[in-house]
Amino acid sequence: MASKGAGMSFPRKSYRLTSDAEKSRVTGIVQEKLLNDYLYRIFSSPDRGPPAATSRKPLNFHNLPEHVDQLLQVDSEDEESQGQVEGRLGPSTVVLDHTGGFEGLLLVDDDLLGVIGHSNFGTIRSTTCVYKGKWVYEVLISSQGLMQIGWCTINCRFNQEEGVGDTHNSYAYDGNRVRKWNVTTTNYGKAWAAGDIVSCLIDLDDGTLSFCLNGVSLGTAFENLSRGLGMAYFPAISLSFKESVAFNFGSRPLRYPVAGFRPLQDPPFADLVRAQRLLGCFQAVLSVELDPVEGRLVEKESSEWQLQGQPTVLLTLAHIFHHFAPLLRKVYLVEAVFMSFLLGITEKGTPEQAQAVVHQILDLLWLFMEDYEVQDCLKQLMMSLLRLYRFSPIVPDLGLQIHYLRLTISILRHEKSRKFLLSNVLFDMLRSVVFFYIKSPLRVEEAGLQELIPTTWWPHRSSREGRDSKEAEEETAEERQRRRAYERGCQRLKKRIEVVEGLQVQILKLLLDNKDDNGGEASRYIFLTKFRKFLQENASGRGNMPTLCPPEYMVCFLHRLVSALRFYWDEYKVSNPRAAFSEEAYVPPQIFYNGKVDYFDLQRLGGLLSHLRKTLKDDLASKANIVIDPLELQAATMDDLDEDEEPAPTAAQRPMQALAMGGALPLPRPGWLSSPTLGRANRFLSTAAVSLMTPRRPLSTMEKVKVRSLNVEQRTREDIEGSHWNEGLLLGRPPEEPEQPLTENSLLEVLDGTVMMYNLSVHQQLGKMVGVSDDVNEYAMALRDTEDKLRRCPKRRKDILAELTKSQKVFSEKLDHLSRRLAWVHATVYSQEKMLDIYWLLRVCLRTIEHGDRTGSLFAFMPEFYLSVAINSYSALKNYFGPVHSMEELPGYEETLTRLAATLAKHFADPRIVGTDIRDSLMQALASYVCYPHSLRAVERIPEEQRIAMVRNLLAPYEQRPWAQTNWILVRLWRGCGFGYRYTRLPHLLKTKPEDANLPSLQKPCPSTLLQQHMADLLRQGPDVAPSFLNSVLNQLNWAFSEFIGMIQEIQQAAERLERNFVDSRQLKVCATCFDLSVSLLRVLEMTITLVPEIFLDWSRPTSEMLLRRLAQLLNQVLNRVTAERNLFDRVVTLRLPGLESVDHYPILVAVTGILVRLLVHGPASETEQATSVLLADPCFQLRSIGYLLGQPEPLAPGTTLPAPDRKRFSLQSYTDYISAEELAQVEQMLAHLTAASAQAAAASLPTSEEDLCPICYAHPISAVFQPCGHKSCKACINQHLMNNKDCFFCKATIVSVEDWDKAATTSATSSAA
Repeated sequence: MASKGAGMSFPRKSYRLTSDAEKSRVTGIVQEKLLNDYLYRIFSSPDRGPPAATSRKPLNFHNLPEHVDQLLQVDSEDEESQGQVEGRLGPSTVVLDHTGGFEGLLLVDDDLLGVIGHSNFGTIRSTTCVYKGKWVYEVLISSQGLMQIGWCTINCRFNQEEGVGDTHNSYAYDGNRVRKWNVTTTNYGKAWAAGDIVSCLIDLDDGTLSFCLNGVSLGTAFENLSRGLGMAYFPAISLSFKESVAFNFGSRPLRYPVAGFRPLQDPPFADLVRAQRLLGCFQAVLSVELDPVEGRLVEKESSEWQLQGQPTVLLTLAHIFHHFAPLLRKVYLVEAVFMSFLLGITEKGTPEQAQAVVHQILDLLWLFMEDYEVQDCLKQLMMSLLRLYRFSPIVPDLGLQIHYLRLTISILRHEKSRKFLLSNVLFDMLRSVVFFYIKSPLRVEEAGLQELIPTTWWPHRSSREGRDSKEAEEETAEERQRRRAYERGCQRLKKRIEVVEGLQVQILKLLLDNKDDNGGEASRYIFLTKFRKFLQENASGRGNMPTLCPPEYMVCFLHRLVSALRFYWDEYKVSNPRAAFSEEAYVPPQIFYNGKVDYFDLQRLGGLLSHLRKTLKDDLASKANIVIDPLELQAATMDDLDEDEEPAPTAAQRPMQALAMGGALPLPRPGWLSSPTLGRANRFLSTAAVSLMTPRRPLSTMEKVKVRSLNVEQRTREDIEGSHWNEGLLLGRPPEEPEQPLTENSLLEVLDGTVMMYNLSVHQQLGKMVGVSDDVNEYAMALRDTEDKLRRCPKRRKDILAELTKSQKVFSEKLDHLSRRLAWVHATVYSQEKMLDIYWLLRVCLRTIEHGDRTGSLFAFMPEFYLSVAINSYSALKNYFGPVHSMEELPGYEETLTRLAATLAKHFADPRIVGTDIRDSLMQALASYVCYPHSLRAVERIPEEQRIAMVRNLLAPYEQRPWAQTNWILVRLWRGCGFGYRYTRLPHLLKTKPEDANLPSLQKPCPSTLLQQHMADLLRQGPDVAPSFLNSVLNQLNWAFSEFIGMIQEIQQAAERLERNFVDSRQLKVCATCFDLSVSLLRVLEMTITLVPEIFLDWSRPTSEMLLRRLAQLLNQVLNRVTAERNLFDRVVTLRLPGLESVDHYPILVAVTGILVRLLVHGPASETEQATSVLLADPCFQLRSIGYLLGQPEPLAPGTTLPAPDRKRFSLQSYTDYISAEELAQVEQMLAHLTAASAQAAAASLPTSEEDLCPICYAHPISAVFQPCGHKSCKACINQHLMNNKDCFFCKATIVSVEDWDKAATTSATSSAA
């Protein structure tokens, strides 16, 4: 196969000597006999060996070219290897047929060997078919989803539903479903995983077809294939959306060749023979040394060979590379010959010796080959190494992975090679992040985990339940022994994985080297450019599968990058004592606004960057000494407007993947060939618009420095690190920041990118991997249930015993498999070291947020992802790494918890943060934070001023903001103090299993009396705080409960219809949410009344009576709706619909009871009488609703029948586990009090004329008159109305004042006047 660039014309170096006789006596050439022996030793024929000294012709540099040409002659059969072969039809270079042999939408690589599905079930075949003989090709599985791989004829017709194997004369293997397909389907083979290699074999002599997985035969899949005239079979594949594979038809050496089977594409036999012979000559040079003094040849090990500048050796190498260089540009030869040679070197001796030899070999390549030849060779070499590493099977000692990584390190230690690969290959043409990934074995047997971990163990209780609990489960001696044996096996596995991780960190240390700037840019600054573009692709190309880095790769890359980053950070601290250790690392705030670092189109805390630059330009000038040029601002604005009209670039200017509906096009390599340009609107904050003024003294106009506008590829070391008069990335230091540098500026940018990388996909992947632990818990629970049933099952029921024994065996085998896989996941993802990395990132984010907060308004420039990472990394540490590792064991745990609490408390209502999503995330994080004892105590430890400010923000009116989470926070602060409010789960749900016992809502009550006191103090302060807060709470309660009643009416109507129907699950969820909101709002009212009763009961306050009347009205409405027997609420609760599990009498009735008890039982008699009069005056009050709380039956209406005697009545007395005897006594006292007061009020009440009733509510007499219009209503209605509106009910005139109105007094005054 012709390699890329083979048809280009380049000048070549020539090392041949001229025929001039004088040239033969070149200074330094050894004497003729020694030269003759040396050349024959180097260029001996591998077939015949070196000829005898008496019979051979003298050999020197004049006749050496002729000798080499003769040595490289190959047989004519090898020369004709590229010709047509019997049994095969089509081009000799086999690729995927992207012009006509496809169905559906597909993305094809530029080499026409890789394909990604981009439709429901696309199909594509190759350009070459076979009709006779034995043939094989390989498929490299990049994703383990739904695919059918095999063979088909040209007459097969496919569509979006039927692919290879679904039609006659097409045959396929599906490792996702573990089946084979030919119209019908049966079980076959093993499950495949990403990183596996499938070999597809067809024997057209015997008419059979079979498959191999990673070189292991899966057996014959199909027999009696159709053969004969017109029957030829093409390699083909059908794959679903986003699945990807790469084919090897023979353009590279087969990974698992099968004896007797031939690849579809013949290898370059002639070139292969030549390359092997030239490699033999090259190896001979490395193993022989000239001794001119003794006149003899000295045999030496390759590791001891040194290039000493001897002309004889140099001319010999020149003749070798004259022929060898063109061959080293070909993919097949690089992998089959050169890489095998280098791998052999790494197997011998120590890693240091191997690295020295590889370094010398690379020196020779750069010396004797043209630059473009070396570059092609290195590119093919790294591609082959990456492929081998990615698709190598997992073996117990991880020897294959270690082998390939060591060779990669040896190559990257060569400075010139490293810089070329970093600049042009590692991030541009390869998914080099694969080098930092350790794939998880799907089949633990093949990975050798059974030998490493012979004893399995799993927890006997769900590890995620009650994680804050200190209850230790009793463990038998046998279980303890098994657990310890399992842990020892896990440690053995971890040590082997750590070897691979150490090598991966070495690779990154090489890429982050900043001391190799001899004759060019240091590696670190090349890496920074590529790393930033890598982040841009993954941040801006979400959903574009070919350019996205898989999240499992991101996780490993992040951990290795953190290790390398901290190494260089602490190394800099050693040589610069004023710098900071990595434990104190953070990102200085000026990086966010000085435009030196590109954040693409990521959202800032204060909104869009262009908006911030305009609105905060004065603050930038005063605080950071940065001036934004108005002309530049205007130009940038016009540039953004014209972006849509920007002409489309050519393919050379903007290489990116093409997509054609209904077609498969040859596209650039999907692995990040180059970063797609996102348009001019996403470039940096233009530094051309920035003028720097040194803060030490005022500058004159002449001293202002214009900073050059730089693209990310154009930045130099000075632009990043700075110089004597240039602060580099730290341009615009605010006065709050220290003058001494933290570390090298380049490491700050790496740190910033690491935080961004966690936000892009690492956190989601960490959560996804917890699924293995959840599977273990579920199977362990199933196994325990089965064992319990076995113990209880009567011995006479042998049939049941047999089924239970079978189930027990299945569960045990599955748990053995999962526990070993879980050990792998814990070692690679959830180890103690990985936990410390995530913890370090959390602390970095907290310090960064704290420093940014000190800059005042400039805090708005910080990207949102810093707050997101702080929230998510804490969640990951708390929920994903247990129970093996506890967050409480981390160094500085309490301090970090307090700092995070301070961050959440300060910024959840920060006006500088405008993004709705990040504000919601902060609110939800704080709501979750106060649910757990440890984190709640951390909130109590923050400074008192911040605590009070947090509670003040929580008490702001609920309108115009997301109030549900705010209310939830207040409820959590009260839970455990209210009436019957000490439960973790509702009583009627105790028998059901929670979906996740670690949910915040299922934690044990942990009230905060300190924060309750802050709330009470704030509600007592000022005349408007309590009324505005409670008015909003009452409004939301009225809305939530009304919505709930309306929804259950619709649900009840749907349930009573005769025809089969289904209630929308979303409607059920919204209905349950409204109910939960109603309960939580009632609990907030209970807390308020308990902490500050005078708000309702001290009628010297202008709004107390109004608030109390509104509260009484809402409480009576709730009681009437919930307590009426056989009514709507009662019937819906009885249905127990999925989704309405939380809807029950208990939670809402105990909340209402708590409020009534506080109003009517506690407190002075005068306040109790006021509350009683207001409650009884409400026309909706019904005494039977209060009696319902204690199980008293409702009085029967005339003509009704008695209820069924077996009907269970609700009564608070049934919940003795939740309600204390003292609380029940208070309810009985309240009922007795209301019964007496109700009878007394009924006897004393006088009939009221309808004309004297309030025209708004018709419940209370008219008691107020509005000025100046003179309209009237009761005080409750007008006071409630004035909370939200100042216009009159009737005439819409503006109300200036409200005066008391008494009809009798008014009548007598009128009579007197008359």
